[in-house]
Amino acid sequence: MKFTKGFLLTGLAAMLLTVTTAGSCGGGDDDEGSNSGSNSGSNTNTAKDSWANLVNENAQTFKLEGNTLTYGSHVYTVSGSINTEGTDKNEDGVADEKLDVPQLTPTAFVTFTNIPSGYKEFETVYKELLGKSLQGTAAMIPMAMEIYGRDRETGLKCIKLLCVENNVNSMVSILKDKFGEPSPYAGPNDTYMQRYLPAATLKGALPTNAYKANEPYTVEMLASVNLPQRLNLSATPGLVTYLYVLGGGWDTTQRSAEIFLADGQELYKVFNCPAFYTQCKNCIGTWAGLK
Repeated sequence: MKFTKGFLLTGLAAMLLTVTTAGSCGGGDDDEGSNSGSNSGSNTNTAKDSWANLVNENAQTFKLEGNTLTYGSHVYTVSGSINTEGTDKNEDGVADEKLDVPQLTPTAFVTFTNIPSGYKEFETVYKELLGKSLQGTAAMIPMAMEIYGRDRETGLKCIKLLCVENNVNSMVSILKDKFGEPSPYAGPNDTYMQRYLPAATLKGALPTNAYKANEPYTVEMLASVNLPQRLNLSATPGLVTYLYVLGGGWDTTQRSAEIFLADGQELYKVFNCPAFYTQCKNCIGTWAGLK
C-alpha cells in the first residue's frame, strides 16, 4: 500500500489529538492545570494531571509545636498511639503473645489540611514529625501516592524517602498503571484506572460520595493482631510493626501496613503496604480531588 505525504500528516495529527478518558471519577488531562477535577480523562505519563499545578517546591517556613507541624499554611497533627504491647514468653525482647485488639476502634490519628505541595514539604513533614511515629509514617502513604499521581518524578522521590527499596518497586509498578492510560481493550471507561485511590483511606471518603474525604483530612489507625517481628533488612537489623489503617473504599475496612524501624534510627520506613493500592470500589459521581 502506498502512503502519501498528506496521508501521513493527517494520520499523525489524528494520533496527537486523541484523548483517552478514565471514567467520571478520574482526574482528567487539563491544559490549564485546574484542580477542580471537572474534566474526565486519564492521568498518563505524558499528559498533565488535573492537580499537577498543586505541585511546587516553594520553600516555606515551618513550626513544630508538640505534635503539630505547620508548613506555610498547611497543618499536620499526629495523636494517639499504636498498642504494640504483649507478653514476651521466650524473652527475646519482642512480644510473642497476640494482642486483644478492638477490630474497628481507631487508637491513632493523623490529620492534615493539605497534601504536601512537593518533595521539600514532604521531606520536612516526614523528618520533623510524622516519620518519628508508626501512625505518622503510615499516614504518609496516601500522601505519597497522591503526589505521584500529580507528578511522577516528585512522587517517586517521596515514595523513595518513605519506603524501603523493595516496597518502592512494588508500589510504583502498580501506581504507574492505575494512574496511567486506560487499557485499549477496556476502552475509555476502564475501571482499573483509579486516580482517586489515594483518597480511599481518608476518613469519610466512600465510593458513594465520590471519595470526598472529611476536612481536615484524617487517617485513622489501630494495632494489628500480628505482633512485631525482628528482621534483617539488607543486613540492617530492625523491627517490623504491623498496623491497620481504616478505609471505606473496600469491603474490608482494615488496610494493613508494615512499618520498619532500623536499630539505632529514629525515622520509620514503610516496609510493605499493598492493601493501600489494591483495587478499591469504583466511585459514583465525579471525584473532586484533594487539596
